[in-house]
Amino acid sequence: MSIAAAVNERARGRRVRLDKPELLAPAGSLEKLKFAVHYGADAVYIGGQKYGLRSNADNFTFEEMREGVEFANRYGAKVFVATNIYAHNEDIEGIEDYLRELQEAGISAIIAADPIIMDTARRVAPKLEVHLSTQQSVMNWQTVQFWKEEGIERVVLAREVSMGDIDEIKRHVDIEIEAFIHGAMCSSYSGRCVLSNHFTDRDSNRGGCCQSCRWKYDLYAKGAPLSDPLAPDFPLYGEEEDAFMMSAKDLCMIEHISDMIESGVDSFKIEGRMKSIHYVATVVNAYRQAIDSYFENPAAYEVKPLWRDEINKAANRPLNTGFFYEAPGPEDHIFGPEDKAASYDFVGVVMEYDEQTETAVIQQRNYFKPGAEVEFFGPGGTHFKQRVDVIRDEEGAELDAARHPLQLIRIQTEQPVKPLDMMRKRTR
Repeated sequence: MSIAAAVNERARGRRVRLDKPELLAPAGSLEKLKFAVHYGADAVYIGGQKYGLRSNADNFTFEEMREGVEFANRYGAKVFVATNIYAHNEDIEGIEDYLRELQEAGISAIIAADPIIMDTARRVAPKLEVHLSTQQSVMNWQTVQFWKEEGIERVVLAREVSMGDIDEIKRHVDIEIEAFIHGAMCSSYSGRCVLSNHFTDRDSNRGGCCQSCRWKYDLYAKGAPLSDPLAPDFPLYGEEEDAFMMSAKDLCMIEHISDMIESGVDSFKIEGRMKSIHYVATVVNAYRQAIDSYFENPAAYEVKPLWRDEINKAANRPLNTGFFYEAPGPEDHIFGPEDKAASYDFVGVVMEYDEQTETAVIQQRNYFKPGAEVEFFGPGGTHFKQRVDVIRDEEGAELDAARHPLQLIRIQTEQPVKPLDMMRKRTR
């Protein structure tokens, strides 16, 4: 079934929905958590020092978790913690104390895949909700029903579900459903990959994935004669040919938010705990606007090109709609050099703004200089472009460039800005 046909089918069975779905954002660090919430996330998911599948992220200490929870609560947002490894025997020691600490820190829920972690949480930290991780690859309503009967409060569906699968699940089972709407897809089925283990001894299901599917590969022939173990191998592709990759395009449902809302999905999940604060803020901001626009007037809802334009400014790879409408084909994979969609660099964060002098204090995050065309954006609609005239340091001295990371500089802005608004510049 084509995308257009699938959308028309759903339009004939349009659901009326009054409750907004939760917008769930990734937060690989405390700073990213604060930006995600500030830019419109209803909840964030983070990783602690143990038991999560992003061991290379800037994972949270318990002290940072408490600060993050306190910040989120001021916005009415929640914080979830990924404890979604498949545990080996040596991983079990300490899990009880860890879960108790999460509960005491004010964490709302854990995201778990291993039944031992789920059962332990119910026993020692009963205030924690348990959400079933996408690592369990749930795709049908009977499996959802099974986990509901096991006491799970929410099921995070496999990335391979279709819109039809979601419809059937929601018809049969009354339980919270979470689905990915944006971010990286896995070339293996629902993340069940052992390439990383094989190549680098880094276990994907214990937080160590080396993303070997995104490496460049070549096909080699054994040197002649075959009986000579020292004969050099040689590549079968020429130097002008692209190396082979098995990298999937990223998921993006910004143009199909009405379908997702009407499907009854309770939580819209954005992938990307390893991504930058610019990525998190940009993507959350776009989806926040799309969801809010729908609920202002569902009958008159229209997709705004600006939302997709904003997404493209932070995109790491080409985008598609995953498995929601039809199974991805060869055109949905990247078999050569990636065509980077993002053409902007994140260059600064607004810290202060003086209305009288129309001057903003900017914390520099990337090099820029006078004459550069920059773009400001923020939650709630701040969005404009201007050319940078004069850059001054904190003491008022004129600078030939903003070249020192985290340096505070001052520039005049053509429109008012607010703290935590962002500034970026076009790179091509």
